[in-house]
Amino acid sequence: MVAENTVTSSFITGSTFRRMVLSAGASITNNADTINDLNVFPVPDGDTGSNMSMTICSAVNDLRSTDNDCVGEVAALTASAMLRGARGNSGVILSLLFRGMSKELKGITTCDGIMWANALKAGVEAAYKAVSCPAEGTILTVARIAAEKAVEAANKVNDFEYVLDAASDAASEALANTVNQNPVLKKAGVVDAGGMGWVVALNAMKEAVHGDAPDFDSYDTQSTSNAPQDKADFSDFDTEDIKFTYCTEFIVSRENELDATDFRRFLSDMGDSLVMVDDEEIIKVHIHTNAPGTVMQEALKYGSFVSVKVENMKMQHSSKLESEINTEIASYTKKEPSNDYGVVAVCPGNGIAETFISLGADGTISGGQTMNPSTEDILTAIEAVNAKTVFVLPNNKNIIMAANQAATISTRNVIVIPSRSIPEGIAAMQGYDIDLQAEEIERSMNDMAASADTMQITYAARDSEFDGMSIAEGDYLALYGGKLAGNGKELDDILLSLADKALEAGKELITVYYGSDVTEEDAKKAMSIFSEKFGEDNVVIVNGGQPVYYYIISAE
Repeated sequence: MVAENTVTSSFITGSTFRRMVLSAGASITNNADTINDLNVFPVPDGDTGSNMSMTICSAVNDLRSTDNDCVGEVAALTASAMLRGARGNSGVILSLLFRGMSKELKGITTCDGIMWANALKAGVEAAYKAVSCPAEGTILTVARIAAEKAVEAANKVNDFEYVLDAASDAASEALANTVNQNPVLKKAGVVDAGGMGWVVALNAMKEAVHGDAPDFDSYDTQSTSNAPQDKADFSDFDTEDIKFTYCTEFIVSRENELDATDFRRFLSDMGDSLVMVDDEEIIKVHIHTNAPGTVMQEALKYGSFVSVKVENMKMQHSSKLESEINTEIASYTKKEPSNDYGVVAVCPGNGIAETFISLGADGTISGGQTMNPSTEDILTAIEAVNAKTVFVLPNNKNIIMAANQAATISTRNVIVIPSRSIPEGIAAMQGYDIDLQAEEIERSMNDMAASADTMQITYAARDSEFDGMSIAEGDYLALYGGKLAGNGKELDDILLSLADKALEAGKELITVYYGSDVTEEDAKKAMSIFSEKFGEDNVVIVNGGQPVYYYIISAE
């Protein structure tokens, strides 16, 4: 027991810091499911633990291969790897905690109690700066209180173990109180998941210092990774599987007041993957068809062409397949930019990715719920775009922070459009106009994103009580605007309730993206429910191919 108001020689070296981080990585990974289960919504995308695990474990290989005994160097190595490997909001915050610590420890060979307390404080400051509206009862709260206690302890006793123990104990107490600080957590009766992750990390670090850590050097972190594959396998289908040959896109300048309803009906019979935007100034169309000439001839009834692009998808697929067979280079290869603007979008399914590409996106990143791309995944995609300014559409609220971090380390001018869902991202693409200045494009894309309401249908991952609703495992869950809007055993009832909500909100155009677990026949039934409310011409279905969510529905 160290007496208070004393100065001791207790410190750690780089080797000890390495053991601390490896121990924290192993412990977070061991407890990932427990952390995930603290997710307030009972949906199957509570991935805080998984994201924190993959983030910290992104530094494992680098740490295992280093024999550097300088604390500052090991901290820098850790922070750099975690920043690029950060996934989800919780992972980004975790990486920022270590990034702030590494800056404070720069040039430090050995770390004593005061240095460690200051490092924890610097980590908290770095994390808070990245969050626009920090709320109490989160990982930020837990980390801040732990750092404050560490500073207090260091002022009494300059002993590393004493300060670390104080921080760990304070974090545990702060975590227990998060249930009282956040109204949503209080309703659910749980503590904050991210806060739990930081407590697990600090406890594991403490165990490593005290010699009680698990066999971290042999721990297999690879078995826990659920990262998405780097790219789609285009060899899974034949060129002849492409039903409609030509990807046809054009913009018509409105020169009359003809109602475009008939045009939409005409297009629906001419192909698939139809996306049509009609306003007072333009008609913007994307369609896969075998008769692009006929489609464009019909379009001329409404005005003259502003732009036209027709591509042979069978030739594109053959070229893509040949490229993938003959090279092992990833599809994202760094390019020197020559165009002014480009767009990268995060997409959870092949059908959704195709929609973004058809609307003008230059690249897509596989990811979404349960498979958040890392900062490095996003950075790689950004650097591959042949553009000086790249707009990034995260399309998920849990990916926005990782996108922002990628922007800070990219060589390009990166503008993150904070789209929280696929419908918001697709709507944002309708505001993407390369003839405008970057600031005007950003404003236009943000305005369009805000115009789209998002509805989602998934399933309950566990029994729970939430916001006055009794939810049973396996129930269909309806979300409107990210909020729980209903649950039950009958899917038709869920769809009907969402249709009514969209109608009440004054929406007119519905796009239904159906997931990998939904048949086309069932998707058409869902479409018919919305068609009864909005009319057949105002409802479109798209095979999104997304996991987890049976339906993602856009209402505009």
